[in-house]
Amino acid sequence: MSLKDVKTKIRAVSKIHQVTKAMEAVSAVKMRRSQAVAIEMRPFAMHAIGLLRRLARLGVTKDHELIKAHEEVKTILMIVITSDRGLAGSLNSYVLKAAHDHIRQKGWSKEQVKVLAIGKKAAEYFDNRGFEVVDRLEKWGEGITLGDPSDLAKKLIRDYTSMRYDRVMLVYSNFESTFNQQPVVRRLLPISFAAVEELIDGIVPRKGKYSELREGANGENVNEYVFEPDELTVLNQLLPYLIGVLLYHAVLEANASEHSARMVAMKSASDRARDLTKELTLLFNKERQTSITAEVSEITSGIEAMR
Repeated sequence: MSLKDVKTKIRAVSKIHQVTKAMEAVSAVKMRRSQAVAIEMRPFAMHAIGLLRRLARLGVTKDHELIKAHEEVKTILMIVITSDRGLAGSLNSYVLKAAHDHIRQKGWSKEQVKVLAIGKKAAEYFDNRGFEVVDRLEKWGEGITLGDPSDLAKKLIRDYTSMRYDRVMLVYSNFESTFNQQPVVRRLLPISFAAVEELIDGIVPRKGKYSELREGANGENVNEYVFEPDELTVLNQLLPYLIGVLLYHAVLEANASEHSARMVAMKSASDRARDLTKELTLLFNKERQTSITAEVSEITSGIEAMR
């Protein structure tokens, strides 16, 4: 490799390092933003599940259409949340593998499973494998508002209560820490109290910023509620909104996981670019030194020949 080629490669790697370093910084900011919004919404979700527990003790929830399971599971809607873009390491692969493994473990056929893809990567994956993608939602990671998942929640409720789907599953990546994101598969409909509590618990990361909120955060201290106008009316209003909040949280967790994985991937790329620049600079200096030494030797040889 000539000195000119080495110098050109050093410039190219340095530019890549600048880009990856900028992407790392942007992803870090977006990750913290998604985390902060999820944490802000957590108290509402905790109080909502507290209300559900009390309504369950009163026996109101037992036969509710959103809690009671269908007798036979014929058609399943799987909501899979991935990113729209790559450069996020193996994050999307793990989420898609978790969804596929769950389908295989349950013994569901491609005809039974319908996919609602939030993120371009999920739509492409299931399209290529012969699944029916009933809807695809993109760019939800670019500053999603609570109104969007609430509209989706209403549609899911209509489809479930009209028996179009017998079960609605939610697959996404749960943010546990900056370096650890775990794919999870949870049942959204019929509503499972255990799944709701797991999702709420997962909102607070296990390590890093906000992790201290895990201590003493699982309390519902109100002993009694007075329900107006009555328990069933409150339940009918609460459940659809709760489903919207759960969807919202799942998208926020997936967004935080995406930006965290991209930040780590870009940091690795930046570190490798920096190391490669050092290696190329060393090679350039060695080649340059060799060239200078050869030139000096030629000059010296010429002088000696002239004597």
